[in-house]
Amino acid sequence: MAQAKGEGLITALDIGSWKVSALIAEKTESGELNVLATGQRESQGVKRGYIADMASTERAVREAVEQAERIAGTNIEDVWVSFSAGGLVSDIAPVEVELGGHRIEQEDINTLLMSGQQSIDPDGRMILHAQPTLYTLDGLRGVKQPLGLYADRLGVDIHVVSADGSPVRNLDLCVRSAYLKVKSIVASPVATGMACLSEEERELGVALVEMGAGVTNVSLFCGGLLVGLMSIPYGAADITDDIASAFGTRRNHAERMKCFYGSATATPRDNHDMIEVAPISADDDSGDSSRITRAQLIAVIRQRLEHLMGEVAKALKDLGFTGPVGRQVVLTGGGAELKGMADYAQGVLGRAVRIGKPRGLIGMPDAHSGPGFATLGGLVHYAASNPTDLRSIVPQHQLVHRVNGGGLIQRLIRVIGDNF
Repeated sequence: MAQAKGEGLITALDIGSWKVSALIAEKTESGELNVLATGQRESQGVKRGYIADMASTERAVREAVEQAERIAGTNIEDVWVSFSAGGLVSDIAPVEVELGGHRIEQEDINTLLMSGQQSIDPDGRMILHAQPTLYTLDGLRGVKQPLGLYADRLGVDIHVVSADGSPVRNLDLCVRSAYLKVKSIVASPVATGMACLSEEERELGVALVEMGAGVTNVSLFCGGLLVGLMSIPYGAADITDDIASAFGTRRNHAERMKCFYGSATATPRDNHDMIEVAPISADDDSGDSSRITRAQLIAVIRQRLEHLMGEVAKALKDLGFTGPVGRQVVLTGGGAELKGMADYAQGVLGRAVRIGKPRGLIGMPDAHSGPGFATLGGLVHYAASNPTDLRSIVPQHQLVHRVNGGGLIQRLIRVIGDNF
C-alpha cells in the first residue's frame, strides 16, 4: 500500500545541466539506506548549473519525481536538492568562549554554538551550510565530544558554505513550483564527498573533481572538512558540442558517439576503426552519412580535455594542493564516465586518480550506480546523517561572549597550510 505522505523516506533531487534525476530511499532500522526507486529526465532549462528556463526545468523536475513515485508506489512531499553552480565558497569560522575551568555542560556547548551563529557574516551571500565540526579545549584541537571534560576555554570550528543568493532562490522557486517542499539545498561537493570519499580520505587530504555537464567543481578535503572550492565553467557537454560542430551532426548523436566510441586515451587501432556520422539535418533522407575514424573523434575529445584538465591543475595549485605526489584525486560526475578518463587525468595531473562512484546504497540500479549519479547518492547520505545546522538554533537570551580566532580567510589559509 502506498504511503500517503512518504513518511520516513528520503527523496534526493539532482538538477544538472544535462539531466534531472530523483531518488527515493528509506533508512532501515539497522541504519542501512535502501533505494526504492529512481527517476530521470533530460534537462533543457539549466545552463552551467543555473536555472535559465523555469518552465522547462519545472516540468523535468515534476516528471522525474513522478516517475520515481510510480516505481516506489508512494507520494512524497519534500526533497533534498543539490546546488552545483559556480559561486560556491567554503570557509571555516572559529568560535571560542571562556569557561573559567569548570566542567563542560550541555548548556556551555549550546552557548558556544549560539555564539557561532551570531559570528557568521554572510556578506550579502546565502548560507547553505553552517555546521559545527571539531571542538577545541584550551588550544587542543580535534575533540569530537567535549561534554563532561574540564577546560578554561571551549572553542569550535564552524564549516560555512555560502553561494550567490539569486541562483539559489531560482532553484528553490523552481522546485516549489513543481509542488514540492524543499527540505534543504545542499552544496554539491558536500553531498558528493559523502558518497565517494571515505572518512580516512577526507581526514588525510584528497581533491574531488566533479565533471558535470556544464560546470566542473574542484574541491579540497582535509581534516574531515571541505576546506577549499573552485568552479570551472566548462564540462562534459562542451566535449559533446565540439564533436557536433567538428563533424556536422546533431547533439544527441554526438553524445552517443562520445559515450560509445569516445576515449580520453588513444591506441594505434583507432586509425582503422570507422564510425558512422549521421547528418545534422533531420530532413536529410538521402542516407548519405559520412564516416570518420575513431582516432579523429578522440582527437577532438582530447583537445577539449587538455584545456579542461589544465584548468583543473591550475585550480588545485591555487587551492594549495601541492603536497606529496601520493595525495589522491577522485574524479566523479558524468564526464568521469568517459573511457580512459582516470589514466588521462593521472598523466596530466601527475597524481594518483580514481573514479568515484556512489556507495553505501542498497538496491541502487546499475544504470544509476556510475559517477554521474554520485551527487544524487550523496544527497541521501547527507539527509540520513541528520546534520546539525547552526541556522536552526534560536538564541533564548542575549549572549555576551566574545568571538575569537581571526578572520575566516586567514583561518582557511592556516588550515590548508598546516595540512599541505
